Amino acid sequence: MYDKLTENDVRRMEEEIEHRKLVVRREAIDKVKEARAQGDLSENFEYYAAKREKNKNESRIRYLERMVRTAKIVEDNTEEGVVGLDNTVTIYIPDDDETETYKLVTTVRADSLNNLITIESPLGKALMGHRVGDTVTVKINDTAGYDVVIKDIEATTDKGEEEIRQY
Repeated sequence: MYDKLTENDVRRMEEEIEHRKLVVRREAIDKVKEARAQGDLSENFEYYAAKREKNKNESRIRYLERMVRTAKIVEDNTEEGVVGLDNTVTIYIPDDDETETYKLVTTVRADSLNNLITIESPLGKALMGHRVGDTVTVKINDTAGYDVVIKDIEATTDKGEEEIRQY
């Protein structure tokens, strides 16, 4: 699996990996040692909680390292007035008679509850490369889809400042 990430996404992931290896890992190991020193491990909740936190940190490190290793670097080199990465797009959905606004982001920054949709989603793919006034068909599957009209495209200046999702 190759996730499309920006260089900024990769840089922030590498910073998190370094922090987790140098700071969080040491703290977790210290907590495990401290809990182990309390004696009987069969009924030592602190020991099991500390081990769980240590394992959770190691899992996050492996996840981030895999994401960085397999990432496909993408750049937004679309011209002005064309929907691209990190643009905020307002669309009109004629079927529902509703207007909605979304920001197109990379996979790791997607958060549909806050209207951050990935460029790999059906709506994101459909909008990419289109201009204001274009009617775009969003394909959900081979037989279903819907039309949207692009009402506004806003270039974003704070590229990549959303938090990377924690799994």
